[in-house]
Amino acid sequence: MDVNKLKIFHASHLSQKYSLEDRILKEYPQEIKRLSERIAGYTADIEALTSHPSNKDHFPPMKIGGIIYAEKAEAGKAIIEACKAMTSPDPKPLGEYRGFQMIISFDTFGKEYRITLSGALSHTVKLGTDIHGNITRIDNVLLGLSDSLNQCKSSLANINTQLKTAKSEVDRPFPQEKEYADKSARLKELNILLNMDQKDHEILDAEPDEGDVEPVLRMQGRER
Repeated sequence: MDVNKLKIFHASHLSQKYSLEDRILKEYPQEIKRLSERIAGYTADIEALTSHPSNKDHFPPMKIGGIIYAEKAEAGKAIIEACKAMTSPDPKPLGEYRGFQMIISFDTFGKEYRITLSGALSHTVKLGTDIHGNITRIDNVLLGLSDSLNQCKSSLANINTQLKTAKSEVDRPFPQEKEYADKSARLKELNILLNMDQKDHEILDAEPDEGDVEPVLRMQGRER
């Protein structure tokens, strides 16, 4: 029973070891690469954004359909008109805003229009029906880039910590290795002894057949 329990624990230990090895070789490097690329992308987009500032007193020009709009209300109306003019849900170029290319599309599943702000990365904005509200939504997504960058940096630091921990644990020996080896060896010895004892009993318990009895009787007769 002890050997069976230890065998289960040993199998679990090996399973965890193989899982860690797989993460070290594949999962962690892939996630580190992905997060590093996201960080580089967010950094580039934030740099582009800072060169096109916006505040309540200044609306940076927005180009829609080749026309530059300097007023927020006019730009908002142009976005609504572009939505109404769509004949296909497929993405198509809309214009430019604050250093980003704008692509408009219709999500048939969510039943809503969307603008994708394309820079080093792509950032999606869900549109509504309010002309001022849509501009605010776009600005909010762009303002959220710094938070997204910080989240990626935090996630990358966490993944690197997990990788370091995994590397330190992957070669950790089975804590009950000696007990498992000793008891397995003892069980093997006992099995051998039990098998030998069983064979001895089989030999002693075996009855001789008639062919073996007759010669014995003849020998006894001669001795007399």
